[in-house]
Amino acid sequence: MLKLIMAVSGALLVLFLFAHAAGNLKIFVGLSDFDHYAEWLRGLGTPLLPHAWFLWIQRVGLLVAIGLHIWAATALTIRARKARPVKYAHRPKIQGSYAARTMRWGGVIIVLFVIYHILDLTTGHLNPEGGDSDPSARVVADFAPERWYVTLFYVVSVVAVGFHLRHGIWSAFRTLGQQTTKGERRAQAIALVLSVVLVAMYLSVPFAVLTGLVD
Repeated sequence: MLKLIMAVSGALLVLFLFAHAAGNLKIFVGLSDFDHYAEWLRGLGTPLLPHAWFLWIQRVGLLVAIGLHIWAATALTIRARKARPVKYAHRPKIQGSYAARTMRWGGVIIVLFVIYHILDLTTGHLNPEGGDSDPSARVVADFAPERWYVTLFYVVSVVAVGFHLRHGIWSAFRTLGQQTTKGERRAQAIALVLSVVLVAMYLSVPFAVLTGLVD
């Protein structure tokens, strides 16, 4: 059950990340188009739902999925350690990938980034333009050259997401029973391509603002 919860919550998060990244790219079409897209998102579900409720339902669902993902990962880790209670004096060193060794800290960075991201670009509490400004204005102000530290934090967080996604997709293939050498190579290739594409999609926006391509 824990593996199922982790897999389902992870899949939902991945789908959200790609959908959100695709929406972010609207800013390259034009700032007004980006603002219209943001307003369209706020109007989803109306008149059945009050204005902007769909977005908040989505945000709450995202936080629940993150919470379940962390809980399942922690529970599985504790279970695995309890299954190996004996510690050997001469234990062989296991050479794992960088992504595998940093999943825990990467997860912490991602959680902190999600909280900051909501307070910054969603509610505007931490944004120079404030919460009443246009979404495009908040994006441009956020990644301005003088706020390089914000861009740096964004880059570190997105790269952490990429490593987490790469290892997560590869692990999912193994969980589903993929054990052959050819299948392993295919799973690693798919995981790498998806993570690189996602990182590139997210980082294209701050770099475009930083270099003046979007202003």
